[in-house]
Amino acid sequence: MDLKYVLFSKEDGIAWIRLNRPDKLNALNHEVFGEIGEAVAKCAADDEVRVVVLTGSDRVFAAGADIEHMSKGQIADAFTLTDASTRTQESLADLPKPTIAAISGYALGGGLELALCCDFRIASENAVVGLPEINLGIIPGGGGTQRLPRLINYSMAAEMIMTGGMVKAERAERLGILNRVVPQDQLETEVKKLAGKLMSKSSIALRAAKTAMRKGLNVSLKDGLQIEQDLFCMLFGTEDQKEGMAAFLEKRKASFKGQ
Repeated sequence: MDLKYVLFSKEDGIAWIRLNRPDKLNALNHEVFGEIGEAVAKCAADDEVRVVVLTGSDRVFAAGADIEHMSKGQIADAFTLTDASTRTQESLADLPKPTIAAISGYALGGGLELALCCDFRIASENAVVGLPEINLGIIPGGGGTQRLPRLINYSMAAEMIMTGGMVKAERAERLGILNRVVPQDQLETEVKKLAGKLMSKSSIALRAAKTAMRKGLNVSLKDGLQIEQDLFCMLFGTEDQKEGMAAFLEKRKASFKGQ
């Protein structure tokens, strides 16, 4: 991959997608979204990748969309940007592998919306999140009005979206936006610790769990329960199910193969 605004690396089953546009505080535009999409597609096709981490720098995760560019845009330009962001965000949200957003510093607007597409969000103590678009005379256009109210209390999501206020890490954890908050120098260690736990599980069972939860959010409870039942029963045709239950009965650690 020939990437300009994203750094991509793999280490011990973990793929790191690092936003790298420091002169613009990792501001997002259609080019950045395109490169993130490329990296996500590479992760989806690579069996060596078990967990994907999306991160930025110590100073900023992503400060939002590129306002200087957006300020000159018209309706057609807004559709071009949101089409690009939607494609990338859906590919990230639907990736059949666990995803972690490692947040340090500001995750605002499109930055927070990207993080909301991940399964987990771990942040350093200096993290600040928010959807400040209302202050620019617009609304979140990358899923913020849809994903945040599905994640936390509607009224608290409404307060963040309608006032454009920023939320510091400790409060964001209490609200349920963040899984946990750690000292900045421990952020990568904590992310690797969670990734290690995930990689010790059956990859095919993780995929089924993620599919059940993601699809279930968009259907009725009755239909969601049917999705769960189908996936639960499907796993009884896998080697990992046999191995996992045998290991439990034999009081040993399971050795999953993703089959």
